[in-house]
Amino acid sequence: MHRNGYKGRKFGREKDQRRALIKSLSSSLILHETIETTLPKAKAVVPYTEKLITKAKRGGLHERRQVVSSLQTVAVAHKLVDEIAPKLGGRNSGYFRIERTIMRRGDNAQMARVSFVDDLKQDVQASPSVVSSKKQVVSEKPKKQDKKEEKPVKKPTVKKTAKKVVTK
Repeated sequence: MHRNGYKGRKFGREKDQRRALIKSLSSSLILHETIETTLPKAKAVVPYTEKLITKAKRGGLHERRQVVSSLQTVAVAHKLVDEIAPKLGGRNSGYFRIERTIMRRGDNAQMARVSFVDDLKQDVQASPSVVSSKKQVVSEKPKKQDKKEEKPVKKPTVKKTAKKVVTK
């Protein structure tokens, strides 16, 4: 059979199994921010996830729904749209790096680690002019002092007693 005109890898799976595999790998990559898998799977999951990030950066309702339908769980999709996509605002593409690692012991398959190029641990920094203007606004407002000090309310404690079970 000729190979021309066919794109994508089969991974020895049916179409629905392939789709589930790519969704699962993409969800794990977004959730854990790095995964280790075989090299062909890594090469297949990177373009899929990069397209999702591009949709998430637009941030509209339609794009959010497309991202939700392309990932396994809604929580992972919301993490991508709300947390990860704003941190990658400076890039248009090339969000991931693929690093080859060891050969797997059982079948000698080439393993690879996929991770984000940018460090996602750092918070997005606001510009200095915005920070200074916020400080000025806060200092101009007069502070209100409460006349009455609120005391913490104690909750009543309920004692639980063990019930005896009688069996015949």
